[in-house]
Order: sequence, then structure tokens, then C-alpha cells
Amino acid sequence: MRKKVDCRDHPSEMNCSLVIAGEEDEVIRAAAEHAVSVHGHADSPELREQIKAELKDEVPQHA
Repeated sequence: MRKKVDCRDHPSEMNCSLVIAGEEDEVIRAAAEHAVSVHGHADSPELREQIKAELKDEVPQHA
């Protein structure tokens, strides 16, 4: 099942609204890169574990 992480779940001064969805490893990698480049976090195993713990199943949107 595809996973997602949503910046809106973590309020910040920038009011980031990015949602990243895909396969678990893709989401963790992209979210870590985003956290470093946009939010100023340091990339670390702890950051990636935190992201992994916050992943949610992506619920398909049907038209």
C-alpha cells in the first residue's frame, strides 16, 4: 500500500502544505530531503525513523 506524509500535520512558521505520497522508501527519502532543504533539519537516521513512524496509508480518491 502507498504511504503518505503531510507537512500540515506539523505546524511550522512557514505553513508548509506539502504532501508526499508513494512507496514507503520513496516517501521517507523525499520527506527527509524536504525536511533538510526547506525546514532546516539535519538528515540523520533519527529523522528518517521519525518520518517512518508518522507515515499514513494513502487512501485512494475515487471520482
